[in-house]
Amino acid sequence: MKIPPRLQPLVEEGLIDEVIRQLMSGKEAIVFVVRCGDDVRCAKVYKEADKRSFRQAVQYTEGRKVKNSRRARAMEKGSRFGRQEQEEAWQNAEVEALHRLAAAGVRVPRAYNFLNGVLLMELITDENGHAAPRLNDVELSADKAREYHLFLIRQVVLMLCAGMIHGDLSEYNVLIDADGPVIIDLPQAVDAAGNNSAEALLLRDVENLKIWFSRFAPGLLTTDYGREIWAIYKSGKLVTDTPLTGHFKRSEKSADVKGLIREIDEVIKEEAARQRYKQSIDQ
Repeated sequence: MKIPPRLQPLVEEGLIDEVIRQLMSGKEAIVFVVRCGDDVRCAKVYKEADKRSFRQAVQYTEGRKVKNSRRARAMEKGSRFGRQEQEEAWQNAEVEALHRLAAAGVRVPRAYNFLNGVLLMELITDENGHAAPRLNDVELSADKAREYHLFLIRQVVLMLCAGMIHGDLSEYNVLIDADGPVIIDLPQAVDAAGNNSAEALLLRDVENLKIWFSRFAPGLLTTDYGREIWAIYKSGKLVTDTPLTGHFKRSEKSADVKGLIREIDEVIKEEAARQRYKQSIDQ
């Protein structure tokens, strides 16, 4: 096929020898099947921000560190340069996540190169060598659904132990190759320790998996892996092989609202005293 303009730089650099076909077009990128020497890979071309339906909400970008202070200031101000840097950071996040999660043992595609907003990575294939289907396109037996569900729950644990949460995990972001599920689409992955939405995003990821697989194995609807995993993580005891039951007992203890109000009042008083002291020094 004719070489898309966004892939031309990779052809000129010798990273791509042939563009075979378009594989899919999603909410954030267009993916092409390409030939690189003797290997067939895929090239993920990120859409420009104004053409992408998935937005870089603070919910996802909070907690991400920017090493260059000039870039960080520009991104905060929202200047044209800052927006460009923000876009680059969004794309780089997936490359970094793929390397980090692969090292942690998570089943993700292998990343090879990243150039001008194009990610060159492994093409996930089925047992016949064809592009692997998404989970939402696969019909499962009850046993296979339970098997895949448990496997993906363990992948969620591996990601969390590596300090990351997918943030948009669903049947649309999982491919099924000859060996089972492979997790894809990670530009929105969040830092578990530095993002205030981390718990909500993890619970949503796990809930999405439960709802999908319960179509084939209804018994999964009674599980509560998300809250169980997060509770163990918060206790500092979560490891890659932590035994899970799929159940979570909610605390029946009433919240100490009065005590919380007292603590807030004390903080307010301390801050007021600090400000008075600061003013006295300035005078």
